[in-house]
Amino acid sequence: MPKTTHTITTLLFDWDGTLADSAQLGLAAFQKTFAELGVAFAPDIYEATYSPNWYLTYEALGLPKDKWQLADDLWRRHYGEEAAQLVNGAAETLLGLHRKGYRLGVVTSGHENRVGREIDQSALAEVFEVVICNEHTINRKPHPEGLEIALRRLNNRPEEAAYIGDAPEDIEMGKRASVLTVGVRSSYPSSARLIDSEPNIYLESIAGLSNHFPGRS
Repeated sequence: MPKTTHTITTLLFDWDGTLADSAQLGLAAFQKTFAELGVAFAPDIYEATYSPNWYLTYEALGLPKDKWQLADDLWRRHYGEEAAQLVNGAAETLLGLHRKGYRLGVVTSGHENRVGREIDQSALAEVFEVVICNEHTINRKPHPEGLEIALRRLNNRPEEAAYIGDAPEDIEMGKRASVLTVGVRSSYPSSARLIDSEPNIYLESIAGLSNHFPGRS
């Protein structure tokens, strides 16, 4: 795994929490979904177990496995057509990194129709060279498949890339893909466990990314 940012030419980002301020929209969709399914939603269990692999959250909350696909469909419906706004500083930071010559991409467990809509409606619509979503992978985070697909599409080596995320699963995925890992605090519950995952770089805000990536050499 690279230990320096000097070899990095490509920055790959998680979407929800890292760039999109979607925590409250996502939580509301979970609550409405469980209410419609008639299953109790325990906020303390959600806080303790939330994962980008939301099937782990379903399991922890006691949702029967035969209802998981229906829950996915309901969640997307309840999330609705409203697009999450970018987190503070994300637009300025990524546009600046793009101007500095970095190649940018997204690797997310979110669904393509929602994430694509949110990207298209944001200030970052033109900066990503690759967007890997739930539909493009077989294995869920922290399996490195999503990052490996992105690197192949960009013809990048792992030592040329960094992955920036807000959850422990993001950091584990980055380590398993042998890329530099950057953890960024977010409003998602899993972010509270981020430091324990030992990213190469930890940031309190996405804006701090510019201090570590001054430009391609």
